[in-house]
Formats: sequence, C-alpha cells, structure tokens
Amino acid sequence: MREYLLVFLVAAAATYLLTVIAREIALRTGAVAKVRDRDVHAVPIPYLGGLAMLGGLVTAYVVARQLPFLSQSGPFVFRDAGIVLIAGALICAVGVLDDLFELDALTKLGGQVLAAGFLIAFGIQYVYVTGRDGTQYPLDPAQGALLTGFIVVATVNAVNFVDGLDGLAAGVVGIGAIAFFVFCYQLANINKVSLATTGALLSVSLAGACAGFLPHNFHQARLFMGDSGSMLIGLVLSASAVTLTGQFSPDQLSAGGSGSTASLLPTLLPLLLPISLLVIPMLDLLLAVVRRTRAGRSPFAPDKQHLHHRLLEIGHSHRRAVLIMWLWAALVAFGTVLMSLYSDDAWMWASLAVGVVVTVGLTFVLPKLHRPRVVLADEG
Repeated sequence: MREYLLVFLVAAAATYLLTVIAREIALRTGAVAKVRDRDVHAVPIPYLGGLAMLGGLVTAYVVARQLPFLSQSGPFVFRDAGIVLIAGALICAVGVLDDLFELDALTKLGGQVLAAGFLIAFGIQYVYVTGRDGTQYPLDPAQGALLTGFIVVATVNAVNFVDGLDGLAAGVVGIGAIAFFVFCYQLANINKVSLATTGALLSVSLAGACAGFLPHNFHQARLFMGDSGSMLIGLVLSASAVTLTGQFSPDQLSAGGSGSTASLLPTLLPLLLPISLLVIPMLDLLLAVVRRTRAGRSPFAPDKQHLHHRLLEIGHSHRRAVLIMWLWAALVAFGTVLMSLYSDDAWMWASLAVGVVVTVGLTFVLPKLHRPRVVLADEG
C-alpha cells in the first residue's frame, strides 16, 4: 500500500508542476476556450491540461518500475499499463488537435476508435462475460474487441460530456479511480494473490493525476483539461477495468469480502464499472440526446440544460454544484464496489442507505436553506 501511495503522490506532484508548462504552451499556441453563449465562464481560459495529466501518468509509471515491490510484479502488469499509456497518448494527441483546431465530431470519433483499436490489437480487451446464474461465458476475439471498443469509446465521451464546470470531470474520474483501486487492491487481498495489478497501478496513478490537476482547475479555473484531458482520463479509467479480466480468473472476481459464494455483481464489475462510475454523466448524455432530438435539433447541438446547469438553476453555487456531483459520483462508485465485495454484510447496506439520504438531502434541501449571494460560474 505504501508504494501505491507513493505512486499517487508522484502522479499528483508531476501533474501539478507540469500544468504550469501546459498553460504556457496553450497561451502561446492559441489553445484557449473562447466564451460562447452556452458556456458559464466569463473570460477566455487556456486548454491543454491533458498534456500535464499525461505527463503525470507517465512519471508515475516510470517511478513505479523502480519501486521494490511493484518492480517484482508479474510480467503483464507493466506491459499492459504501458500499452494503456501509449493509447492514452494517441487519444490525447487527438484532443490537442481538437483544442487547437476544433475538429468535427466524426474526426474525434475516429481518433477514439483508433486508440481503442490500439488497446485491442495488443490484447487489452474483455475475455468473458457472466450470465444471470453466474456462469462465465468466454468471448471470442471479435466479440471481446467489439465490447471493449464500445465501453472505451462510451466512457471517453461520457467524461468529455461531463466536463462542463471547473473541477467536475477531474473530480468525478478521480473519485471513480480511487473506488476502483480499492476494488482491485481488496480483490487481490481477498484471493491472497499479488497486490500488484495493472488495474490498481493505473487507477491510483489516474487518481493522482486528477488530484494534481484540480488545484489549477477548481473554480475559478486557470486551465481547462480540454478534450486532450477528458478523453485521456476516460480512456485510462475504462482500460483499467478492462485489464482486470485478463489478470484475474472469473472465480477470483466472484469472491466476496466475507467469503460468500460467487455472485453476479463482482464478476460483472470490470464490465459495468466504467458505466456505473459515470452513470450521472451518461444519464446527462441520454437526456441531452432525447431533449435535442425532440426539439428537432442535432443530438450534438450544444445547449445549456445539462445536469450541472440545472444544479445552478435550483440555487447551488458553482463550487457547491461541483461538490454535489462529486458526492453523487462517490455514492455510485463506492456503493458499487462495496456491494461487490461485501454484499452479505448488514453494515454495508446501512452505510449505503445513509449515503443516499445525505446525498439527496444536500442536493435538494440545501439550496432552499442556503442560497449563494452571487453565482459565479466557470466552465472546465
């Protein structure tokens, strides 16, 4: 655990320092977010925060290879993590081009598919699914590739979609990464296998990169992650989950924290986790498509009716709206992980119930009790 903590801190420190350089590059190259009608920031803000986050992830990877415990891990841990980072660099490059030249949606989608295809070409893909009765069904290479490509591209776009307020995307993904690290670490501990796994290494590095970026991105932001960052962290988050099915057997993934019999949720978690962690932004995406289609507009046409805009409308300040969405993300992420590992324990269900009550109360009751005097919002 100490080495993972060190990896987290290295990723955070490197990202924090590199953000200054990324901001300067953005200003020199004109990669700046102009103020549009649908935006909530009042002044132009530079992009390219993704470059700093990629630098933080790579730095953490290099340091991890030198640590006594992690360096002795299985042969696939660093190989798979390296492949994910290369794919991340590819999609980050596409994001940089978009931040500079505003690529069309089809071109960006092509870049996302290319990065997902790179993962698949080097063996980072789902290898089985689980039926309702817990039976594991192996996937042939084509089925695994299609499922992997869909999950990766969907997660990338969900993160990109939620990147609408300062600190929102980095916080949501960072929370999800911490939850997934807990799952990977505890799953290995329960099964008494090596605690060094690709999923744990990537997720703790991603959490560190998000933490290092937040001081520059929280309201009021000095730098946006842009598509270079949102697509990068979406890919790394989803790929972290994909690697889990290749390094744990189905029986190990089914083991509960209390020694319970195999259950469906833990086995499906590597498949469902990217979606469950991002259920709020994906719900936002679905509602936006329905809303725009019913109005006779393109599903990709921008508007100002996303969930975070609605939180501002009901009385939350910018910072409080972000914190509320972080709280929902934590409830979904850690709730999913706890149900996967400790579904037979009463304390887990009690904790989950308390979390739901507190989150709902803060979301809908707090604005009525304490409205901000002035709403200042910025977009990240």
